[in-house]
Amino acid sequence: MEGLCICARFLEDGDMFTVDWLIAELRGLVSVSGEPIQRLGAYAVEGLVARLASSGSAIYNALRCKEPVLPASMELLSYMHVLYEICPYFKFGYMSANGAIAEAIKEENRIHIIDFQISQGTQWITLIKALADRPGGPPHIRITEFRAVGIPASEIQVENLKIQPGEAIAVNFALVLHHMPDESVGTQNHRDRLLRMVKGLYPKVVTLVEQESNTNTAPFFARFVETLNYYSAIFESIDVALPREHRERINVEQHCLAREVVNIIACEGVERVERHELLGKWRSRFAMAGFKPYPLSSYVNGAIKALLGKYSSKYTLEEKDGALYLGWMDRHLVSSCAWR
Repeated sequence: MEGLCICARFLEDGDMFTVDWLIAELRGLVSVSGEPIQRLGAYAVEGLVARLASSGSAIYNALRCKEPVLPASMELLSYMHVLYEICPYFKFGYMSANGAIAEAIKEENRIHIIDFQISQGTQWITLIKALADRPGGPPHIRITEFRAVGIPASEIQVENLKIQPGEAIAVNFALVLHHMPDESVGTQNHRDRLLRMVKGLYPKVVTLVEQESNTNTAPFFARFVETLNYYSAIFESIDVALPREHRERINVEQHCLAREVVNIIACEGVERVERHELLGKWRSRFAMAGFKPYPLSSYVNGAIKALLGKYSSKYTLEEKDGALYLGWMDRHLVSSCAWR
């Protein structure tokens, strides 16, 4: 990791001769099938090379880890599913958000869930089953995913959501708000505009799940170090779940994680779409938009503890100031909270 940071420092200082030499040396030390830091290092080196060549955006678009639109893309769909199964990150987010939503709408008969995430719909299966078993019969449920609206989430307006009178609204932001450009990118601050728009819907609850990392406005070198520290924990957690030579593991890391690493390291301005913020900053944004915290229930906390019992003992769960943090050893990786 030290060699990677030295290279990044020389790159920030504009010493291209030394950077080229170091990259050649580093290529001999990293491997997509090596130890966690070697695997992450392989993608970090590609990020540095892409930054030099201004090709980070092209690489990001070529490596995709999202819902496919054609049956021929089933292999791509499997990358996300493998990550979903071997690590608890997605399940943690889904369970904590679903628990908050279920509590907020437990007495409502007409429910509209607005889901801004890019997903396969996996999150809603358990919630719909739970609502179907309600005493007195199931409520009427409508789910709007922003992909179905047909325009980028950052450009959505109220009229695109087709809100109907009498609906109890729940809004889900699961690992998506960090893709919204803010005031540091341009004059149109979509990140805060979207929160103000959602507040205007008078929702019963708004759930937020985000990566606990600080890469949005950090200068290049600080961002590079933060990226190595954050993703090294992710790669270590994958290492205990799948063998290093496992082809699926390589595909998952390449398509679901490497693209993020390359984008954070190589890109600037509007091309850098992976712009994570710590929960403290999200709290400020939600408060400025007029939201107040909505405490997560103790039942949710217990259910997530039971979930983590099925995974490595190195995963940690911390409840702090009304939010939940999922971590690996001493590093918080994902935070979850709710607002209204």
